[in-house]
Amino acid sequence: MKFGLFTSGYQRFDLEKAFIDAKKFSYDYIELWGARPHAYPLDFDICVDEINRLIKKYDMPVKVYTPEINAYPYNIMWENEKMRQDSIELLYKAMDFAKAIGAEYTLISAGHSGYNATDKEIKERLKDSLEKILAYAKKIDHKIIYEALTTFESNVTNTANEMAELINEIDDPNLFGMNDIIVPYIQGENIMNYLDKLGNKMVHMHIVDSDGVSESHVCPGLGVLPLKELMAELKDYGYDGNITIELVTNYLNEPSIYSKMAINNLKEYL
Repeated sequence: MKFGLFTSGYQRFDLEKAFIDAKKFSYDYIELWGARPHAYPLDFDICVDEINRLIKKYDMPVKVYTPEINAYPYNIMWENEKMRQDSIELLYKAMDFAKAIGAEYTLISAGHSGYNATDKEIKERLKDSLEKILAYAKKIDHKIIYEALTTFESNVTNTANEMAELINEIDDPNLFGMNDIIVPYIQGENIMNYLDKLGNKMVHMHIVDSDGVSESHVCPGLGVLPLKELMAELKDYGYDGNITIELVTNYLNEPSIYSKMAINNLKEYL
């Protein structure tokens, strides 16, 4: 297993601090949060050279680029077609950004489509958005990871079954799935189902701890999720892919402390 540091928690610091910590705490790669001030897709000319400098200086690759597209202000599920197209076009720029820094994947998700949307409208919007995104991915030879979200966050793709059905239906070689373990855990779903149902399309994980009642991402070891046993299951299963420890906004004041605690705890569980 390869462990990644997510840079969202470092948004109040210079991005270099995240690279320093990733190297110091023996992370294997960085998952780069694609928003200001560090790596917004529209800040290509401002950010790309600096990010490539940091990658080289700390010998720390960015494997996954994760633009912020869950409604503020971008969402590939907007009812308004102009707003939705703007969001898709932002992802074209995000993929260009990812390619320029050597990231293998751009990670996307579908935000809430609004309570007025019917199931038919949700499926049509999602299919249309993904087909356009994947056409561009094919054009530039890039890979897309699609992430399910909790029902607190979205009404589009929330379960392993929905994820597997979507990926099988679209059947695109550049589309892959992942498992943020908070999603199945707080919804009463089996976490390992994602590996069984996605098979070789399952290439990425977000692992953190949980408060058991919300989508909050808690530092491993500080919540209620049985992470020691889960890590043993992953090891026994033979999962050998990427695991990003997705600490987001709970620890903005002390990202270094919790980044160190998180990876130490997960490695101890192994």
